[in-house]
Amino acid sequence: MANVLAFAETRGGELRKIALEVMSAARRLADATGGGEVHAMIAGAPGVAAKGDQLGRYGADVVIAVEHPAYATFDRESIAATIAARAKGGGYRAVLLGFSAQGRDLGPRVAAALDAAVVSDVVELEPTGETLTVKHPGYANKVMITLMVAGTPAVVSIRPSAFTATEKGRTVRSETMAPASDPAASRVKVKEMVEGAKGRPDLADAPVIVAGGRGLKAPENFKLVEELADAFGNAAVGATRAVTDEGWRPHADQIGQTGRQVSPQLYVAVGISGAIQHLAGMRTSKTIVAINKDKEAPIFKVADYGIVGDVLEIVPALTQAVREAKKGH
Repeated sequence: MANVLAFAETRGGELRKIALEVMSAARRLADATGGGEVHAMIAGAPGVAAKGDQLGRYGADVVIAVEHPAYATFDRESIAATIAARAKGGGYRAVLLGFSAQGRDLGPRVAAALDAAVVSDVVELEPTGETLTVKHPGYANKVMITLMVAGTPAVVSIRPSAFTATEKGRTVRSETMAPASDPAASRVKVKEMVEGAKGRPDLADAPVIVAGGRGLKAPENFKLVEELADAFGNAAVGATRAVTDEGWRPHADQIGQTGRQVSPQLYVAVGISGAIQHLAGMRTSKTIVAINKDKEAPIFKVADYGIVGDVLEIVPALTQAVREAKKGH
């Protein structure tokens, strides 16, 4: 029996979807090791401890709240030091984080402080005797690599949407912890946070993503992608690098090897040929629908469903079909 330490990521004082997925992954790992506990750490501005009950619903046995005004803007150095301090004294089998912008920053720092193994972008996680067996994509998502991780604790960051957030209610014990290092001494300080446009889910959190490529022919045609996303109601809008480089969409919307990596339940690729750099960012999506006039486009090799035709004709018809289907639910 071994416990698992899981970091619950927040933004603006609210738990992110990846935080609940990390809890579920940690719960599964703890149960597989003989009934260990999940200890969730949440770090944020004063008041963030109130989110502890929600973490309990997704499998946490203990919630460790670390509150400090400086954590409102994510003090990476202090938070990493605090996670490592807890991990050193807790005898944990593993430390789990999300493979998000925060997790990519914290994971290596925590592993270095613990002199521990670190594995990133994990999509499967199983205990095997004294080791952990993990799988993660490699070579631009063209292969799945299996690793055996020895030593405790192992630092593991999981890919967003790779693990489903599942409610497994627990009776939570609450603890508080002071920052292990003074945020005032941190060398890296966030001076300002600028929020993007509101109204749509973040690409990392959206269950549905509608992405457009140069096959839309002109920037004004990107409204077809937006209208399809609006029809779904819970969809984010993404784009290829070619589109963002042309200025059709902001670079924050770029999906691919040099952009965002996503794994939604449904990915609709509109006018996207399927360059390997783009596939690297979305090929682990649960269901992929591709719309392209070129039946030989590489995107069809990874798609679950393909429609060959003019996107300017197909997408409006698909949007109308989605709207009609939504009316019946």
